[in-house]
Amino acid sequence: MEKYSQFRDRATGIAPFLPVTTPLSAFSTITHGIIFLFRLPFFVTYFLGYFLFFHWLPLPVIFRKIALWGMMGIPGIWWVDLQLDGVKRGTLSDQPRERFPHPGSVIAANFSSPIDAVYLAAIFDPIFTVSYPDTRKVERIGLFAAIMMALSPIRTSAPSDRKLVEIKDLLAEYPSRVIAVFPECGTTNGKAILPFSPSVLQCPPDVHIFPVSLRYTPPDVTTPIPGKWLTFIWNLLSRPTTCIRVRIAQGLNNSAAAQTNGASSSGPAELRYRNETGASVSGDEQRVLDRIGEALARLSRVKRVGLTLKDKMAFVDAVNGKKM
Repeated sequence: MEKYSQFRDRATGIAPFLPVTTPLSAFSTITHGIIFLFRLPFFVTYFLGYFLFFHWLPLPVIFRKIALWGMMGIPGIWWVDLQLDGVKRGTLSDQPRERFPHPGSVIAANFSSPIDAVYLAAIFDPIFTVSYPDTRKVERIGLFAAIMMALSPIRTSAPSDRKLVEIKDLLAEYPSRVIAVFPECGTTNGKAILPFSPSVLQCPPDVHIFPVSLRYTPPDVTTPIPGKWLTFIWNLLSRPTTCIRVRIAQGLNNSAAAQTNGASSSGPAELRYRNETGASVSGDEQRVLDRIGEALARLSRVKRVGLTLKDKMAFVDAVNGKKM
C-alpha cells in the first residue's frame, strides 16, 4: 500500500481511503467460508423480503426497528457499545430528552459502511439525506438508498435531475422525525474525519446537532472504495461477530445562524471564503463546522484530515488502474 502514499494526509500521515483487511490463516479462511455459506441464503432472503415487502407495510415504526435488528443479527452484529459523551454508563435512562437525538433534531454522523444507515434506522428512524461538498442543500433519500450510497460512485456535486432541499425545510416538513446527515459526503475506512459539506449550516439556531460516531470491530466492514460489494458481503457474513461502538456527543447549535439571523453579513468579520470542500462559508460558519468536526473526531478517537472527495476520486482511479 506504500505506492499510494501520496493519498495520505500530509499533516497526520493518515490514509482514510485504504481498505482495511485482516490476514487469515488457511484454517480461518475455511471456517469463515463455512460461516459465509451458511448465512448467505438467510441474509439475502431477509434483505429482499424486508425492502420488497415488509418495509412498505403500514405498521408502527417499532416493528420496522425490530425487523432491522433482525437483519443485523444474521451477520452477527449482536453487540452495540452505546454511550453518551460525558455520561456515566448505566445512567442513560436518567438523561433529559435534549441529551439524545430526538424529533426535530439533526444527526451529523461519520460515514464508513452501509451498516451506518441500518443502525441509525433501527435506533432513530431518521429522514436520511445526501450532502454534497459544493452546496448547502441536501437530497432526501430512503433507507435503501442510504445503504447503497456507501458503495456508490463518488459525486462531488449533485446531478442536475436531483431535487435538493434545505435541512430547515425538512425539519419543518417532518417535525416528528430526526434528520440524518453524513457531512463528509463520502465513506472512509473509519480512521479519519473528512472536511464537511456546508449542509449542516442550514440548521436553525435552536435546533440541536448531535455528532454521532460509529466504529466497527473488526473494521473490515468499512467501505472506502466504491463498488466493492462482494468484498463487503464476504467481510460482513464470514466474521463470527461484528461489534459497533457508538458515541453520541452533546447537542450543538448553529451559532452562525443565530448571529446572522435577520442581520447583514457584510462586515469585515463575515467575509466569505472557500473552505476545503470548495464551499463558500463565512468565518463564523467555518467555526461551527470545525466544532462539529472536532467533536466527531474526538468521539471516534481519530483525527481530522484535509483530504477531500477529489482526492478520493484520484485514489479510486489509481486503484482501478493498478492491482492493489
